Amino acid sequence: MKNDLDRLMLERDLDAILISGPAQHNPAMVYMTGGGHVSSADLIKKRGEAPILFCNPMERDEAAKSGLTTKNLAEYNFLDLLKDADGDYQLATARRYQLMLSECGVVSGNIALYGRSEIGSSYAIFTALQREMPSLTLVGEVNNSVLMLARMTKDQVEIEHIRKMGQITTQVVGLVADYITSHAVRNDTVVKPDGQPLTVGDVKSRINLWLSERGAENPEDTIFAIGSDAGVPHSSGNPRDPLKLGQTIVFDIYPCEAGGGYYYDFTRTWCLGYAPDEVLALYETVFSAYDHITGQLKAGAPFKNYQDMACELFSAQGHPTIRENPNTQAGYVHSLGHGIGLNVHERPWNGASSDEFDCLVPGTVFTIEPGLYYPEKGMGVRLEDSFWVQPDGKIQVLANYPLDLVLPVKTG
Repeated sequence: MKNDLDRLMLERDLDAILISGPAQHNPAMVYMTGGGHVSSADLIKKRGEAPILFCNPMERDEAAKSGLTTKNLAEYNFLDLLKDADGDYQLATARRYQLMLSECGVVSGNIALYGRSEIGSSYAIFTALQREMPSLTLVGEVNNSVLMLARMTKDQVEIEHIRKMGQITTQVVGLVADYITSHAVRNDTVVKPDGQPLTVGDVKSRINLWLSERGAENPEDTIFAIGSDAGVPHSSGNPRDPLKLGQTIVFDIYPCEAGGGYYYDFTRTWCLGYAPDEVLALYETVFSAYDHITGQLKAGAPFKNYQDMACELFSAQGHPTIRENPNTQAGYVHSLGHGIGLNVHERPWNGASSDEFDCLVPGTVFTIEPGLYYPEKGMGVRLEDSFWVQPDGKIQVLANYPLDLVLPVKTG
């Protein structure tokens, strides 16, 4: 949580953090500011002190809505800085950062960089800053970043954001089910009133509309994959594919609050009309693994333990897994889940990169999503829900929805 930041910074010998970019679709900035209509800003947090948000004068009122102390970038006369730098824009920007950092009392030590910006210009500017402030060490963090570790545990306000997204997500999933099953079927294909096949693209356009109407968006698209595409875990689906009876549809939807806020993650596998015996058997195997694993979840447990459990369950039933063959493209081919928050994938991890920090401690929100995939057989199955470890250690699904495989359709 945010109140862990100073402790985490001390543990990693960080004197400050600097976040750049907009306050939308920029997880680090959203985390510190709460989001809002700020197109470009810089935030500096010195260890042990409150953050300061440096903003464009045109967005000063929007920046003030964050509740943070703000500084107007107009106070640093950029034209003078540019003149002193002989027209070198990168150097002038670096010197403005030098003034900003100095005002925050950050003139030496380690400062971690976060945010969203064009990588080439950022590299040039921060390289120039390093030359201007040689006593400062700029740090790029990856998996064990202080912000990612702080964000791994959510407070009650964050949980309510995610819970609301779960409610929106399951509402939209219900609308999709109703939309598909309201159509007629001809020659084992779902058809629209004009007789043309109902396609993956038709469904996705409805999903986008229904999410938008509810204050959500899906910037990373939706997986709605049928047949052989359902056998490739992250195939988003071919928009031109018609919806046919008896084929598996992997429906993985992971929208966020409009503007790049908190995400939810959810998957169901459907067959329209009926499920062939081979699909039923595969589904029962995945459902059994889901049911067993979710029944074994315990607060404080290493998340990777459940990945091991999934591999054992699937291996015992003869399915290839990534434990025996990390390169397998059939069977169980991915990790069991991941944390969710301002990124759709964040800590805690339970795959190959999982470490001692990735435990199901109170405040964590994570997915459980076992799946089996056989693209050469034209089928795949995945089931996924998002869970929260409550302060008392109990573990709760944040949005309930039926796990039915078969959706009935009009065959008459």
